[in-house]
Amino acid sequence: MNASEQRDPTTAGLSVTTPAADRLLVKLSGDWRITEPLPSASDVEKLFESAKGARRVAFDAKDLGKWDSGLLTFLIKIFEACSKSKIEVDKDGLPEGVRRLIDLATAVPERKGARKEAKKEAFLSMVGGEAVSFYRSLMEILEFLGESSLAFTKLLRGKASFRRSDLTLLLQECGAQALPIVSLISLLVGLILAFVGAIQLKLFGAQVYVADIVAIAMVRVMGAIMTGIIMAGRTGAAFAAQIGTMQVNEEIDALQTMGISPVEFLVLPRMIALIIMMPLLCIYADLMGILGGLIVGVGMLGINPIEYLNRTQETLTLTTFWIGLFHSAVFGVLVALSGCLRGMQCGRSASDVGYAATSAVVTGIISIIVATAIITFMCEVLKL
Repeated sequence: MNASEQRDPTTAGLSVTTPAADRLLVKLSGDWRITEPLPSASDVEKLFESAKGARRVAFDAKDLGKWDSGLLTFLIKIFEACSKSKIEVDKDGLPEGVRRLIDLATAVPERKGARKEAKKEAFLSMVGGEAVSFYRSLMEILEFLGESSLAFTKLLRGKASFRRSDLTLLLQECGAQALPIVSLISLLVGLILAFVGAIQLKLFGAQVYVADIVAIAMVRVMGAIMTGIIMAGRTGAAFAAQIGTMQVNEEIDALQTMGISPVEFLVLPRMIALIIMMPLLCIYADLMGILGGLIVGVGMLGINPIEYLNRTQETLTLTTFWIGLFHSAVFGVLVALSGCLRGMQCGRSASDVGYAATSAVVTGIISIIVATAIITFMCEVLKL
């Protein structure tokens, strides 16, 4: 049975014969190119449907000339028709290149974990793995802290290598550009402290002492804590993303190749910028918090503004003020180290940069809370 006959040997030819009752033989000849008219696969599909006794299809490509994707498309349609008719396909008669491309085109990648059985990890194995991971992480942190301490020592000796222009830019980013969010948060915290205090003080007719509560809370610890948390979420994450992107682009490897310490060049200016700007931002946050308390005291409690400011001035002491500044300086170091550490630990993919930024925020906030508890305990011991 001939599906099509062509006399020109360079023209794509196709013929189907039945050498046996249950076998079909498809002969290919000529050049099978997509730019030339090719035989239709529908004729062969109809032949497969009519040949109910056929159980196997073979190919003869001895006379096949040049071919491209046109032949592959034709064969894939034939294979689909054979699959519908439950006919076995024998590809041995096709050229090796055709067979390999057909296998590649029809291969279905297995989804990761689709057939993977869930393996239950033993409890001791899980605990051991977590312990080893914690130990490695601790060693990385200690190594980073050591390198940062050495870099800071070089700075004091005037031998640290970093660009002064980077420090100027970082001072602007950590200082002036952070004022709007610090203003908003600190003002609202002052309002909240005054409002909560006023609810209780009204019971005793001692509303004027709202000024004491707001002033002591903001100046001693709350102003520094809120500024530190804001900078951890804003600046710490930015540091981690910047250094993490440099890690992905292999810029840190390039610095090491040139003999430049990444800790001195990248970490040190960021740490200096936050050490300088955090106390200044803390003082500004204290003022905004006191302003928030003043708004509640004057607007809701009817306290005279002069009386409120006098109570604030009488309550505050230099000890309280310096404790707040000490908090802020420590928080600046912690935020800078947390952001730079996670950036240095970043992997080599874009998703790792996001993980580094998230981890920097979490690490910075936890460090701030732990440091606050330690400093508060020390102040209690020293009777400050």
